[in-house]
Amino acid sequence: MEIYLLNFRLALQGIFQNKLRSFLTALGIIFGVAAVIAMLGIGSGAKQSIIDQLSLIGANSIVVNAKMPDVKSDGESDDGTTTNTTDAETQKGYTPGLSLEDMLALEKIMPTTNRISPEIVQDMSIIRDKTLQRARCVGITNDFFDINNLEVGAGRGFQELHFEKGTNVCIIGAAISTRLFKGESPLGKQIKCGNVWFTVIGILKSRRIQKSKIEELSIRDYNDDVFIPISTFLLRIDDRKRIDESDISRNERRDRNDQLQNYHQIDRAVVRISEPEYVEASAELISRILKRRHNDKIDFEIEVPELLLKQQQRTQETFNFVLAVIAGISLLVGGIDIMNIMLASVLERIKEIGIRRSLGAKKKDVILQFLFEAISISLIGGLIGVALGVIAAKVIASSADIPTVITWWSIVISFVVAAGIGLIFGLLPARRAANLDPITALRTD
Repeated sequence: MEIYLLNFRLALQGIFQNKLRSFLTALGIIFGVAAVIAMLGIGSGAKQSIIDQLSLIGANSIVVNAKMPDVKSDGESDDGTTTNTTDAETQKGYTPGLSLEDMLALEKIMPTTNRISPEIVQDMSIIRDKTLQRARCVGITNDFFDINNLEVGAGRGFQELHFEKGTNVCIIGAAISTRLFKGESPLGKQIKCGNVWFTVIGILKSRRIQKSKIEELSIRDYNDDVFIPISTFLLRIDDRKRIDESDISRNERRDRNDQLQNYHQIDRAVVRISEPEYVEASAELISRILKRRHNDKIDFEIEVPELLLKQQQRTQETFNFVLAVIAGISLLVGGIDIMNIMLASVLERIKEIGIRRSLGAKKKDVILQFLFEAISISLIGGLIGVALGVIAAKVIASSADIPTVITWWSIVISFVVAAGIGLIFGLLPARRAANLDPITALRTD
């Protein structure tokens, strides 16, 4: 052990006697390790971001959105006037739109279905005392909370009795609670959604969602919503499936923007599939079932968020691979730099090596001295590189809005790689120094 400590002290003396040269030698390792730390931080951040996004939408989910047909111009009619038709109207038959009956059919026909959460969304005025707030009123079932991984933070959730009787109760988001009930509990109090009064029975637990994630996944910020039983929504607020005189001809139900009025009973539905391997096949089956029920009209669109996220993950992994190659090249260049400088150092210190050998030092001692010197330079460069990499990761995260996560194992890997490079690229100079003839070395000026 004393011999090892002696050789280690001699290696440190050699480093600190030539500080500038040692620092320049370590530059390649510094930048290489910094690149590795930043790359692993970006990769871990991207992976965590994927996991967080999956928690927002729920795993194995398929989203079915109601879609209004686009208005198309068919040209001029016989009398010279221009006529407009829609996708739904250019085909034979009639489409009833997305409805609760569709969801019941999917649940009955598809064996892979785990849960189905239909939603009706409508923007309206929310009034409490003298406070007016524009918000979304959302008709849901209890499966909505499970699929979207949401929890009621205060109060209680909906009971089966609420759905059976269409009771005027609601659960509000945390942001709505803060704005309408400043400093007081909303539980048991009433708010007015449109023209209907509802009693607040629960407050949704707050969940922060980045704006970019809301846009990427086509989800809402649930903190700003008011949730009511879907049966209550259809009974008390609006059921677009009800037919009246204005529904006889949909061609006459266009608003000022020359678009059809919404005829879908529900606006959106999330279908959770029991096993991940059935997701793609289930999405295709859902499309066929709905197309058949809607008389071959495609007035809906189907999204599989998990597949989109997996594609995003593959893209990110490709990007990480490119970064890893760049970092590897930097470390390789750093290792070659160490080898070159150490070879030059051996030539400069031939006389020192000869004196040590003449005083009884063995080849092993000379090899250890130069190996310790190379490894020490690599580890010092690795330490500086880790600090630089952490700073670079933070700068990237703040400036480019890219999530980064620095883990302990990435730091350990960086140190191991740095030490390995010092060992591998320092071995040749160390062996050359050890193989010098002591007598020839002493004669060298």
